[in-house]
Amino acid sequence: MRLLLLGGTDFVGRAVAEAARDRGWDVTVFHRGEHPAPPGVRALRGDRTAPDGLGALAVGEWDAVVDTWSGAPTVVRDAARLLAGRVGRHAFVSSRSVYAWPAPAGLDEFGPLAEGDPDADHTDFAADKRGAELAVVRAFGAERALLVRPGLILGPRENAGRLPWWLARISRGGTVPAPGPRDTPLQYVDARDLADWLLTALAQGLHGPYNLVSAPGHTTIGELLDLCVRVTGSTARLRWTTPEAIEAAGVSPWTDLPMWAPPGTDFHAAIHAGDVTRALATGLRCRPAEETVADTWAWQQGVPGDELRTAEGLSEEAEEKLLAGGESR
Repeated sequence: MRLLLLGGTDFVGRAVAEAARDRGWDVTVFHRGEHPAPPGVRALRGDRTAPDGLGALAVGEWDAVVDTWSGAPTVVRDAARLLAGRVGRHAFVSSRSVYAWPAPAGLDEFGPLAEGDPDADHTDFAADKRGAELAVVRAFGAERALLVRPGLILGPRENAGRLPWWLARISRGGTVPAPGPRDTPLQYVDARDLADWLLTALAQGLHGPYNLVSAPGHTTIGELLDLCVRVTGSTARLRWTTPEAIEAAGVSPWTDLPMWAPPGTDFHAAIHAGDVTRALATGLRCRPAEETVADTWAWQQGVPGDELRTAEGLSEEAEEKLLAGGESR
């Protein structure tokens, strides 16, 4: 299988490249070179945002292309248009953000979608991803286009830094505000599980949209943070705090407290309660949360502190305010 990878080899892209290489596929990466391609992978250099930046792709044929781009739909459009006659199938790593807000709990792949324009420049994340989906379908046709819609993506090399933030904070010890209730369900996908499913889907000729995250409740915020304490060997004490106390302290879900959203809200329903029946039925397998947390910590320890990218997370001031005034259970 000849695979062309667009969109970089930082996080998801690297997981795809490594998984395809390990399957014995012939893998070509087209990127700017900001992050090195994995060993055993051919690299072509170019900047898709520059005039004539796709020159290195002017020749060549592949069985499939995977694009992870998050930006202007025109960038995906131009590459798809150039490759449509020389590539068999196109898989675009989109996002569950393409659903119209608010996305209710249990929403499957065929719910209302956000507006998107394949010919648009960069606007916002949801519109960009939806516009890119439309660009791929227009160039390749619905039968040759696979639209992968993950939500929260975790695992080694995570570049949004949500799980790394929790690991770093908990590793420092002390009392750590933990957003409750403990049994609040989380829904995510490990980048390596995403890559494995995507490659199998390409090999099987799947097409159309797929929500690609774990089943709701694959883990909980309580289990995940307990695992962070365990794998780091920390003496940190988790202080479970109610959503009401968090709101009263002016602390924001997701940004101040990465990965967490208050249960029973539109935010939680949209992020952590999507329907993944199609993905599970076509082979998605999600590794235990313990493996994702442990492997992320092992990778994180090898990254120099000034190079580790973590979410902004809870500031020291906000943490002190929450601990001082927060109701805990």
